[in-house]
Amino acid sequence: MNANPEFLASSAQVDQAAVQPLPNSEKVYVQGSRPDIQVPMRKVSQADTPTAFGGEQNPPVYVYDTSGPYTDPQARIDIRSGLPAVRAAWIDERNDTELLTGPSSAYGQERIQDEKLDILRFNLTRQPRRAKVGRNVSQMHYARQGIVTPEMEYIAIRENLCRQEYMESLRHAGGKTGGKMLDLLMQQHPGESFGAAIPAEITPEFVRSEVACGRAIIPANINHPELEPMVIGRNFLVKINANIGNSAVTSSIARGGENDLVYSLGWRYRDGSFHRQAHSRNP
Repeated sequence: MNANPEFLASSAQVDQAAVQPLPNSEKVYVQGSRPDIQVPMRKVSQADTPTAFGGEQNPPVYVYDTSGPYTDPQARIDIRSGLPAVRAAWIDERNDTELLTGPSSAYGQERIQDEKLDILRFNLTRQPRRAKVGRNVSQMHYARQGIVTPEMEYIAIRENLCRQEYMESLRHAGGKTGGKMLDLLMQQHPGESFGAAIPAEITPEFVRSEVACGRAIIPANINHPELEPMVIGRNFLVKINANIGNSAVTSSIARGGENDLVYSLGWRYRDGSFHRQAHSRNP
């Protein structure tokens, strides 16, 4: 229970700092093989490179975006109703889970029946799920069965960050700067693969194979259909964990969201440039 006496679910709202537009960039979505695979990225515009005969244009770059719908100008943010369940259809179509009428634990049932908590309840009507008897609903299980899930395709698109498109734009841009950038992007330190055959472009099948052999994991709980799939593994982009939550003594859900989303996961713009957690290939 949140101990802040001023917090009421009926009046909770997201802090405006969390949904402010970010300068010199825009949130874009890259569609996969089906309309409901919409992978978010941040398209960052670059200034022209000064030359003796005017500026040399630089194409935009695409970077990893973990801000969720909060930085989507088309999204309506209502923290009382939760985030859109982007994975709900994918989970449903696998037909290996079932819906429960409510929490199955004694603790969960006690909290639902506690009238003192009514002022804290949000408009969340999503029912909890569980695996059907004898079924395994982990992404590792699907991977070892040879199944490429929508989550794996989503991840592959996200890991590539439109790299091929960016390289093509550099080829068309020409100029010394474009040529240098292209040469740098074409280089890849061989490193130590530990048996993995890392492709120049991440494919859904590569994601599946890395998970199947235990070199990577996909956190994708069936009771979190709102999460945007991502992968953790040595042959993928670096991920930085941030604990998301609010203090039971001095903050509310909205305040906790502001602190975490804006100051931890979000972009900041200071001293004339962007500052954000790093995402790069593991060494």
